[in-house]
Amino acid sequence: MRRAVCPGSFDPVTNGHLDIIGRASRLYDEVVAAVLINPRKAGLFTVEERIELLTEVTASYGNVRVDTFTGLLVDYCKANDIPVVVKGLRAVSDFDYELQQAQMNHGLAGVETLFMATNPLFSFLSSSLIKEVAKYGGDVSAHVPEAVRRRLVERLSTQT
Repeated sequence: MRRAVCPGSFDPVTNGHLDIIGRASRLYDEVVAAVLINPRKAGLFTVEERIELLTEVTASYGNVRVDTFTGLLVDYCKANDIPVVVKGLRAVSDFDYELQQAQMNHGLAGVETLFMATNPLFSFLSSSLIKEVAKYGGDVSAHVPEAVRRRLVERLSTQT
């Protein structure tokens, strides 16, 4: 079985994330959308909420499952028999950082990295930007699934 992981914080999941996950799901038998648990970083959504949202918005793919990990991604890959990491690249600046990670992952554990060019429609998207726009009442409906938009509006309205 061909397996790959799409890692991220997914705080929140965007249409850009879903584009990469969906395209990977056509190439691999199973794709794991793995939410990084970083105890040093407080997110807008809890890890449980991110898992719930990711599970909901990836349900239509059929071969995508959601999981979490802490520590090194390569350790997660080895423990789960996943030989490939799939990453989306938005710009050259992404490539510089991601290439270093890919080379380290390969050196540590032989884990390969597949880079996918992000669909130009989503090349400017980031979870941080989505949160910032939504915080000030901007319309993010074209950039996140409806379930995510609703949760964003709900969460941000309780923080003001």
